[in-house]
Amino acid sequence: MKKIILLAACTFALFTSVHAQTLKLGHINSQELLGLMPEVKKADADLKAYAKSFEEQLETMTKEYQKKMGDYQAQEKTMTDAVKEVKQKEITDLGGRIESTQKSAEEKVVAKKQELFKPILDKAEKAIKEVAKEKGFDYVFDLSTGSVLVARDADNMLPLVKAKLGIQ
Repeated sequence: MKKIILLAACTFALFTSVHAQTLKLGHINSQELLGLMPEVKKADADLKAYAKSFEEQLETMTKEYQKKMGDYQAQEKTMTDAVKEVKQKEITDLGGRIESTQKSAEEKVVAKKQELFKPILDKAEKAIKEVAKEKGFDYVFDLSTGSVLVARDADNMLPLVKAKLGIQ
């Protein structure tokens, strides 16, 4: 009889211990969330309009390049060496400007995207953290990236590992 009571007490203690340590986990697909936010549609439209202005400029430059190449090829046989050299330099310079403009445009579009989307991403992150806190989630996982969006500070092992390694 004592063994049964002892076994029941141990089982109860184990159950209580495990139950007290239960973590509340949550998950979200942040890409799906962003797709539902009206701000994203506006930011996408603004970004497309911004990129389109660069596309039009590059298209104009490319047409000019093609025209110069066509003119050069059509008249090459009748040109003097000096004129050929000048025309080749013009074409080469224009090609370089096109490449430079394209690279610059790509960098500017990336910067504009970051500028437009940062407040949206911050808003989504803030909402996720607020809901996690309100609902008592210890950890929230992002299904679209496989990353942790919310983690309890108490579970941060960095201070313990630093101490173990003697790092201050």
